[in-house]
Amino acid sequence: MPDRITDDPQMGSTCLGMRGILWRMTATGGRSIKVTPFRVLALFLALAVALSAIAYPRLEAFFQVQAGAREHDTLRLAVEGLSGALRRYEPLPALIAERPILADALRNRGDTDLLRQVNEELRQTAFRLKASDVYLMDISGLTIAASNYLKELSFVGRSFSYRPYFAQALEGGLGRYFALGTTSGERGYFFAAPVEDGRRIVGVVAVKFTVDAFEEAWRGSDKRVIVSDLNGIVFMSSRPDWHFRALRPLTEGARAEIQVFRQYPLEQVRPLGNRRRSLNDMLDLVAIEEDAGWARYVASSVYIADAGWEVTLLVPTAPARAQAIAGLAILVLALLLTGLGAAFYLQRRTQMMDRLEAQRAARELLEERVIARTADLHHVNAQLLGEVEERKGAEVRLRQMQTELVQAGKLAALGQMSAALSHEFNQPLAAVKSYADNAATFLDRGRTEDARENVHRISQMADRMAAISKHLRNFARRPQERIAPVSLVPVVQDAVALMQSRFKAVNAHLDLDLPQTDIRVMGGHVRLQQVIVNLLTNALDAMEGQPAPRIVVAIAETPRGWCLTVRDHGAGIGEIALARMFDPFFTTKTPGKGLGLGLSISYNIVKDFGGYLSARNHPDGGAVFQVDLQSGAAAGHDDLPQDTAAE
Repeated sequence: MPDRITDDPQMGSTCLGMRGILWRMTATGGRSIKVTPFRVLALFLALAVALSAIAYPRLEAFFQVQAGAREHDTLRLAVEGLSGALRRYEPLPALIAERPILADALRNRGDTDLLRQVNEELRQTAFRLKASDVYLMDISGLTIAASNYLKELSFVGRSFSYRPYFAQALEGGLGRYFALGTTSGERGYFFAAPVEDGRRIVGVVAVKFTVDAFEEAWRGSDKRVIVSDLNGIVFMSSRPDWHFRALRPLTEGARAEIQVFRQYPLEQVRPLGNRRRSLNDMLDLVAIEEDAGWARYVASSVYIADAGWEVTLLVPTAPARAQAIAGLAILVLALLLTGLGAAFYLQRRTQMMDRLEAQRAARELLEERVIARTADLHHVNAQLLGEVEERKGAEVRLRQMQTELVQAGKLAALGQMSAALSHEFNQPLAAVKSYADNAATFLDRGRTEDARENVHRISQMADRMAAISKHLRNFARRPQERIAPVSLVPVVQDAVALMQSRFKAVNAHLDLDLPQTDIRVMGGHVRLQQVIVNLLTNALDAMEGQPAPRIVVAIAETPRGWCLTVRDHGAGIGEIALARMFDPFFTTKTPGKGLGLGLSISYNIVKDFGGYLSARNHPDGGAVFQVDLQSGAAAGHDDLPQDTAAE
């Protein structure tokens, strides 16, 4: 029978690679058997069953080993905790035994006051050491003093000569033993050391610490921790019901030793059913008999040689079993999916070709849409660029308009001061006329000294008019845009000098609180001078009608730099006006007395300087305008030249 794989030359190379495996099988009689999708699925299903039978035990063992290895740190911490406790308490009995008062108490057992003192010292020692009990025994094993002497179940008067730790210490060595307390009923580890009087051993001091704290730390987890002794008896466990359970049968000698030393109550020592087999050199698979049946664990153990303890960590195998099932399911699923893919390869090929054609058409459509969208984006970008340019032009025009408004504000201020300035100029001119006429008369009469005096006064009047003219010229000049450190005090003084004529016209009194040192702030001389002139003008307007207006100007240091405050003694600022104080064209003045631009211009000027202009009402009446400015030194511009009066 000829091979019926495919007639499509594009499939030749693919199908040739699968010809001997999937699509052609040779029967015993030499005939060719056509592989159908059903047969392919049956083959892969049989492979999945065989794989499950072979792989599952190995996967389960692998994940069990992984689970035991992951919990190695937990076992190490448990062992380190127990070993640390043994190391911490081991030297304590010998140190306590060196106290002279213990030997004195053993020599003078009839001294009740001395025994009371020893009892209290042992109680305090146990409290400081966080030990369960500390007690003193004579050479017969009778306890004469103990830290628990105040408790109902006190050790005082009880004999512990049967304990191995007592015999070991009485022989001059370090005694150590783990047992269930016959008096307290608490499990604990005992350390003991001899008490010597000279070279003679006169007693034994013992220290006991309990193990309940370790078990509390082990609980709350699905993992189990057990500690067993040399006889295989579990005396510590995260499960209380495993206490005093034997992992292996006890010999008669072991039972006799336990009974003689009263280590555990023999009636409570019962077998703990368990089966064990090795996983590797470090791990075992342990099955333990419980109430609900046999529970399986991965066990890892560490032996503590000093104490003769074996610490075992039991990790439940249920998670490992679940991981093995999940891993096997993935493998089987992958195998079945492979078979399904092989079975439906030819059918899917036709669908794939149709899908490729549809994808090609969709790609062409997508490319057309991308081209159209790109053209739209170019158009939108062009519009955005136009809007950006338009906004830049608007910003330039806005800055120009702001500059014009600043200049208009200064000219408006000059207009308001024109009457007072006219008086300032007329008065010196009249004086100059009078001094000149008098000088001519004095010359005619030969009084040259008087004439020289009048000429000197004429010169002074000319200097005064020149100073006023200089301030007006600098104030009216259009400032530059450069911002640099300027001296604040001269700016204030120039502004006050410019307003001096108006102060005289209304009989105003100005209080200046200016520092004597040179203060430099970031700004411009002329524009900052205009802000101060606007604030002084507003202060005078707020006190219009008062016979003697009073203005207070002060400079103070702030965390960011310096602040200038201008306070008037007027009626204050209303809530509505306070909220809109710095809005353009907002004014509370009567029509014809202001456009409402002064404070708005001042606010923007201060903002350009990196500062802040604010207004508030003073608690004692009147309004306070505050100009916060950055320090010129702090801004890192100490090396820049200071602006001139006209910038």
